[in-house]
Order: sequence, then structure tokens, then C-alpha cells
Amino acid sequence: MTAPPEAQRAAVALRAAHDDRGLSARRHAAHGRPVVGYVGCDTPVELITAAGALPVRLAGHTGRDTTLAGTYLDGAVDPQTVNVLAAILTPEDHDPVPDLIVITHDCDASLQLFYTLRELRRIGAQTLPPVHFVDLLHLPGEPTRLYNLGRLRRFADQLAAWRGRAVDAAELAEAVADHDAARAARTELRRRRAGLLPGGEALRWYAAGTAMPAREYAAVLTTALAGATARPAGRPLYVSGSTHDTADVYDALEGDGWRVVGEDHDWGDGGDQPPVGEPTLKALADHYTRAVLPATARPPRQTASALRDAVGSSGARYVLTYCRRYDDAHRWGEPARAAAAGVPTTLLRDQPYAGIDLPELSRRLLTQEAQTTP
Repeated sequence: MTAPPEAQRAAVALRAAHDDRGLSARRHAAHGRPVVGYVGCDTPVELITAAGALPVRLAGHTGRDTTLAGTYLDGAVDPQTVNVLAAILTPEDHDPVPDLIVITHDCDASLQLFYTLRELRRIGAQTLPPVHFVDLLHLPGEPTRLYNLGRLRRFADQLAAWRGRAVDAAELAEAVADHDAARAARTELRRRRAGLLPGGEALRWYAAGTAMPAREYAAVLTTALAGATARPAGRPLYVSGSTHDTADVYDALEGDGWRVVGEDHDWGDGGDQPPVGEPTLKALADHYTRAVLPATARPPRQTASALRDAVGSSGARYVLTYCRRYDDAHRWGEPARAAAAGVPTTLLRDQPYAGIDLPELSRRLLTQEAQTTP
């Protein structure tokens, strides 16, 4: 059955937002409105939206020239971060050009990116927009929430100084409502994607939400989901480990006979969040302390338990833990994930950005399956 025309147009719009992450940013800028590029899944995007700016999560791009960025960070961090630095230093046509950059402490690579950008600005080596660091922590307990509340207040003050006036209550309420609508649409995508979409398309639809205005994204995604009719084929695979900010690896997997039915990284299913609800800084502090956990803040047992549940709900028959070069932290929890999965699992280390060793993956998982099949 063919999807209705409005659903087809919505799907095209989501794919376009993934493929050209500067698309909405250029439209926003053409109307005289600022764009804020951010790095970190725990970035308080509501405050950016409330300040009248479009938040766009900075991402890599396959085939980008990272020569200049590599002179500063190559070999020190995940190559995805080097690719993001290249997008800032030498943006291409598909990249957003931010008026402000916001970086959180979601992982050590993000912190190193912040230090690099701050130093490049300080010595005048590159012409860069202002860079703000939002140091949110994710330890349990009231002291962490109070610390984060202070960081959010400071960030709100920085945004007020940047734009010339403070965010008012009505602006914050509208922004929280818009982003909660986007969260609800993403949750519906997570719930339904395994039976409706190839993994690469699902990831594109997720990634679009980090480059479009939140309310627009919620409406477009809801329309696209209402008309989704595909029944994707392939060996159902669940992906854990490093984040994927483009669909390249997923496309390669699905071109090789796999079908990605879920993932725990924060560009995909792992970015699912409950609503914030109350439009206050206290509610945001509670949300970003307790409801948004970067992968590095998730205990291995929690990750393993969530993976077991996700494998069951998605129908996955295989699990891949994918680790890019210099992003080995994910392998520490691999034994717990393998024990919890209940299906053939494997770990691929030292993978290149946007690439994967498909023959090795097939050899490991299919051999493991053959050994356990009666």
C-alpha cells in the first residue's frame, strides 16, 4: 500500500533535514533569527529555543576534509569529534553556520572539543563564534540537581547577555511545550519503527529532530509515521556502542542483509526522553539530571538490563556493539550486555568513522548462531 501524499512529503522533509543539516538553519537565518550549534545529548535546548534561536546539533559528514581539524584533535578523540570540529572550522554547504556554539560535558571528547575551540578563539587562530560550556552532571542525589540548577541559571544568563534580554516565562513555556511535543513524536517513532522502517530511515527521522524547529519536527514526524507502510526485511540487529550521527553505517548494514531494529545510542532510540512538563528552570534541572543520561553516565548493569528489554521488544535476533577508534569505553560493558542479550552478540573495535567491517561482523554473528542452533 502506498503512503498518502502528505506522509510521503513528510518523509522527504525528514530525510532532507538529515542529509542537509543546514537546511532549517539557513531558513532561520534568512528571517534574521540566530542559530545555535550544540554538542551533547544533554544540551538544554529549551533555553536556546526560548531565547529565539534554532538549536542544531552539530554532526559529522562522510567524506569531509578533516585535515585542518586533525592537526588539533586527530588521534586524541573519536574521529566523529574531529569531523564535527571540521564542520565548525571549514563548514561545507550542508553544514549549519552557528552564531553561538554550546557544548556540554556528555563525554570527554566533547570537553576536549570545548577546550580546543576556546583556545583557538583566544589565540585568534580561527574566526569562531562565542563558545559556551554547560557543565551538567548526572550523579544521583539532590546535590547534583542543585549544581545543575546553578549551571542552567548561568546558561540562561549567558543567553540573556548574548541576545540582549532575558528569557521570560511565556517564552520558556512555549519552548518546553514545543520540545515536549517533539519528544512525544520521537517516543512514538521508537515504539513503532521496528515494524515500519529500515534502520537507516529511522535514524534519519531521529536525526532530523536535532536540526529542525521542535514544533515543526513534531508535526512532520507525526504525519510521516501515520503514513508509514513498509515492512522491512533482513536479519534483525540491535546496535549498541558508539553514536551514529549519520545513517552511513546503518545503510551499509542493511545493504548487507541486516536490518537495524533498535539502538541505545543517543542519536537514535537512546535519545528517547520523557516530557519536561513544568516550564521552570527547576523542572529542567530535574529533567537533565535524572531523565537524560549520556552513555558514559549509564552503569553497565543498567545498560545491559535496558538492552535485554529492547532486544525483546524489537524482535532483534543479533546484537552488535560497535566501537569507533578511540571510543573504547563502550567495550567495558560488553560482557554484561552479551550475558543479558539472549541472542548472538559481538563487539567490533577500532571501526572508522561512518564505516564498518561487514565481513567480520557476518563471520562472527552467523558462526555464533550456527554453533547455538540445535
